[in-house]
Amino acid sequence: MTHAGLAAARSSTAQLAEIIPQLDDGQWELPSACAGWRVIDVVAHLAALASEAVDPPPPDPSLPKNRERYHDLRVDERRGWSHAEVLDEWRRSTPRQLDLLAAAQEPPGADEPVEVAGLGTYPRHLLANTMAFNVFCHLRNDLLAPDGPLPFTLPEATDDQVAPAIEFMLAGLPQMQGPELTATVTRPLVLDLTGPGATTVTILPATAPDGQLTVTPGADAAAPRIHSTALDFIAWATTRKPWRDHCRITGDASAAIPFLDHLNIV
Repeated sequence: MTHAGLAAARSSTAQLAEIIPQLDDGQWELPSACAGWRVIDVVAHLAALASEAVDPPPPDPSLPKNRERYHDLRVDERRGWSHAEVLDEWRRSTPRQLDLLAAAQEPPGADEPVEVAGLGTYPRHLLANTMAFNVFCHLRNDLLAPDGPLPFTLPEATDDQVAPAIEFMLAGLPQMQGPELTATVTRPLVLDLTGPGATTVTILPATAPDGQLTVTPGADAAAPRIHSTALDFIAWATTRKPWRDHCRITGDASAAIPFLDHLNIV
């Protein structure tokens, strides 16, 4: 199970909760580093996800299939809310979301596959890692300086916070972009991440015309290698920063560049 994912989600959420009371009305209105979203919109996004986790809305085929556009829609629905209303939803729903994620670590339902619209299918217990990734990424990359507008500091990110986020990203990598990304990988590629959250995996091409990429632990010795820190991977693999500024390729770079140019983890 991914109890580590639950602990990481709780840890980053607690850090966000410590920062929220320090903001004034002007800071809530500042543009975040997430394009098109203010600081308050980032929290509205997290609140919307929490609310949907604890009280799932009925299926609606008219909603955007693209996950990023879906997130924009949910944020737009809250743009007329006051800061206090957004924060109240976040404070009300987030503890209940964490309780649900804790329950999802237990059998018999922990390994049940759950489809997350626009993102793929995951074992229920891994949903804790999605929250760990989401809160960590938005807090560290979009809200706080140097990339975000808020002049607050947090302790250095730990392996316990970063590794669960990376685990979700690697589970989502074969699924989120489908054939678009799959077509860019024609031979094995090694992704070598260092620092907090360090891991080394091999990305294998699909073995059938309608198949997916496969991410396996360890390194294929003959494959080109993509070197990065895990913290930088969170930023560039979500297209927040250019991969060329944060990656080093050894081996045949031409095999890795198309993959790097197309990767966009949501």
